[in-house]
Amino acid sequence: MQIVVKNLLTSYQLSGVGKLVVFLHGWGDSSQGSLALQTALAKHYQVLALDLPGFGGTKAPATAWGLTEYADFVAAALDKLALKPYAVIGHSNGGAIAIRGIAKGTLHASKLILLASAGIRNQYSTRNKALKLAARTGKIIVSPLPARIQKRLKASAYKSVGSDLFIAEHMQESFKRIIADDVQTDTAHVRTPTMLIYGLDDTATPVYYGELLQSGLAHSELHVVPQAGHFVHLDKPVIVVELIESFLA
Repeated sequence: MQIVVKNLLTSYQLSGVGKLVVFLHGWGDSSQGSLALQTALAKHYQVLALDLPGFGGTKAPATAWGLTEYADFVAAALDKLALKPYAVIGHSNGGAIAIRGIAKGTLHASKLILLASAGIRNQYSTRNKALKLAARTGKIIVSPLPARIQKRLKASAYKSVGSDLFIAEHMQESFKRIIADDVQTDTAHVRTPTMLIYGLDDTATPVYYGELLQSGLAHSELHVVPQAGHFVHLDKPVIVVELIESFLA
């Protein structure tokens, strides 16, 4: 399904009936990445999964966006669809967007669920500089080479610094804004009951991210899932669905 939100053609999935649960995907992902979770939750809830701007079937923004602009977009989409969420689920960068939106009062929900949420940035000031340097020097080094070789070399360069930048190369400027934006101060303004779920083996957003976020969230609980990585809801779907449904109930 498609609508126009903030002048951007926007794709979304809407299924189920009951109280509304909104799912926000991570960087480089789309609503398609959470179809199994949507299907499971749609047995008891209405589920809305948006393709955030620049990903899936939604047009990229004309300018660089940060967490605040993405949160404003989600709020505008809900207004356009005349929907009011009971809960918001955010995976990775989607979690950071949800925290920012709820802290600002842009988004409203009775429950918040953070799956491997990102948003802890300040420990990585050196890493962020490395990302920008890799992007800059990578262009210089590979520019004389054939396009197919450029692509392979740039992928290798970005992987070496642990960057998701190459996943959505057309969103570089937005990515730079987002990785410089820490949400730890936002947590003090979130009074929404929150459940955090992290995979024990997650190296992209490790468990201590969840511990840092939980320490700032007044009404929160943290669950660590063994033998699960960054896509904890895909690695251990039964456990994650049980945790979510118990929390929502």
